[in-house]
Amino acid sequence: MPKNSNTPGHSRLTKLNKLTKQHRIALAGVATLGAAALAFSVAPGDAGTTTSDAATSTKIAYSSEPIKGVKASVTDQLAGASVKTEAIQAKADANAKAAKAKADAAAKKKAAAEAAAKKKAEAARKAKKAASRSTERVKIQPVAAKTYANNLNGWINQALDIMRQKGIPGSYNGLYKNIMRESSGNPSAINGWDVNAVNGTPSIGLLQVIQPTFNAYHVSGTSSNIYDPVANITAAANYAADRYGSIDNVNSAY
Repeated sequence: MPKNSNTPGHSRLTKLNKLTKQHRIALAGVATLGAAALAFSVAPGDAGTTTSDAATSTKIAYSSEPIKGVKASVTDQLAGASVKTEAIQAKADANAKAAKAKADAAAKKKAAAEAAAKKKAEAARKAKKAASRSTERVKIQPVAAKTYANNLNGWINQALDIMRQKGIPGSYNGLYKNIMRESSGNPSAINGWDVNAVNGTPSIGLLQVIQPTFNAYHVSGTSSNIYDPVANITAAANYAADRYGSIDNVNSAY
């Protein structure tokens, strides 16, 4: 006949088994963490009372040798992680240093370019200012106009300068000889007896020019008055150049 599961001996054995299992779990955890070896003896609390079904006191023993390699492995891992962190930090520091050096070089290059541009602009400003001063000096110091004596010599020379500008041929001697023959150097001389006078257009001035001829060969820039010495000379020389090639080729009435 099987034993009743509620007997005192069976109850104590069940408690013993449960206690033993709990101790094993606890000791296994301690061993995993590398703690010192432990030894325990587990016995029921009422060991003094025995029956035929009671279990004898059970002694559970564990090695006193520490678990090797656990602590060392963790230490090595920590050391490796530290070295790796230092390497990463060193690389980051190197990159930051290189970036700073690059930025400093770029800033230095930019500053040099700005300084060069500023220097160039300043030089251009000074050159412009100097040119402006030079222009002002030219304006302040105009070339004095050439003056001519108010006589036959002055009239001929002034007429020659105008003729050169206009491309009208003629020389001093060619003008002088024809003036002396035609009017004896009198700018107000009028011929009232020749055919021109008969036709109502008398010859007038130093080179005895009739009004229609004067109007047709008048030189721009000179007076429109036929009695004006320079205007009379240049118009007559212009006419002579057109008809005879030059006033120098005229040796008689023309």
